[in-house]
Amino acid sequence: MSNQNESWGLLAEYDSAYALYHAAEKVRDAGYKDWDTHSPYAIHGMDVAMGIPASKLPWITLVAGLMGLSGGWTLQWWVSTIEYPMLISAKPFHSLPAFVPLMFEFTILFAGIATVFGMLFLNGLPMLYHPLFNSERFKRVTDDKFFISIEAKDKKFDSEKTADLLRATGAKHVEVIEG
Repeated sequence: MSNQNESWGLLAEYDSAYALYHAAEKVRDAGYKDWDTHSPYAIHGMDVAMGIPASKLPWITLVAGLMGLSGGWTLQWWVSTIEYPMLISAKPFHSLPAFVPLMFEFTILFAGIATVFGMLFLNGLPMLYHPLFNSERFKRVTDDKFFISIEAKDKKFDSEKTADLLRATGAKHVEVIEG
């Protein structure tokens, strides 16, 4: 059981997207891994500035889509040729053109569902509580402020050295987040 007064990490406030972007590059170069940026809008190139690798989500979507495609084809093939074969107007039991609409729908259905649940899983959602919500300053992230948060669980985290790094990046305010 963790102590509620234990430090969760540090929160640094910046006045502009430009300052946040360059601060993120410096934090990345310092070798931190458990940290994030927060802004009122998406900042082009922030993933590169943070050193975030490419997402696994497209692969999840592709695999699920291919499973839907093959599942749709298998279902129709099984029903048409094995379980309920019916000769209608001398059409073949296995008629690929007739199978295309359902195969397409299964592909989209499986890919869509996997994308939604994959995104939720990869992002750690739903998250109903986060220690950053306790910060009064952090409430301005949805309005006009920009933040970097570094978690205490990071291997390089040292409260004084990390705070000094954040101040050196141009942070207007650095605060300890309890959690």
